[in-house]
Amino acid sequence: MDNPLSSAGRHDRTETVRRILKVNHAGEFGAIRIYGAQIWMARRLFPDIVPALCDMRDDEIKHCRLFREAMPAREAKPCRIMAFWSLGGYLLGFLTALGGRNMIWICTEAVESTVHRHLEDQLAFLESRDPQLHGLIASIQEEELAHLREAKKNQTRRGVSHALLLPVVAALTDLMIWLSTWGDSSWMRAEMARSR
Repeated sequence: MDNPLSSAGRHDRTETVRRILKVNHAGEFGAIRIYGAQIWMARRLFPDIVPALCDMRDDEIKHCRLFREAMPAREAKPCRIMAFWSLGGYLLGFLTALGGRNMIWICTEAVESTVHRHLEDQLAFLESRDPQLHGLIASIQEEELAHLREAKKNQTRRGVSHALLLPVVAALTDLMIWLSTWGDSSWMRAEMARSR
């Protein structure tokens, strides 16, 4: 007979894997909305950056699809607060694009650096628990890091707007991730810190 504690532990891990998929899928959807709004504005104000934004949005569309395809095998479902990701992503993209091309790149840096940190936690958690999902996230992380490098490279200055916007966008991204995982993102980070 199974030890009830080990069964509970397996259930917790299974639920955490589902929450990882939910939040990653929702986050990619939010990123699609951010880029969509920025592209719409950039076409009118600074068309030279539209191709780079479109390339990044195409990556996010692919990532969103891959996470959605990974859900059925793990009995995961899309996040219930997708509307917040949609509206929040669109507003963030629109407002940062109104602030100029530098604000677009600051927004991308803030979101991608926060996402990278969460993906690192997820990869550590999944390595021995779900090697297939671990491999998927590792491959996606490479493209997200390329977005981060692109954003840093394209910033013309790192003044007050960078100092103010970066932590605000990062904190909002953290909050959405925390809400979407019902706090599992904090638990995973603490668990990984203890095991290092």
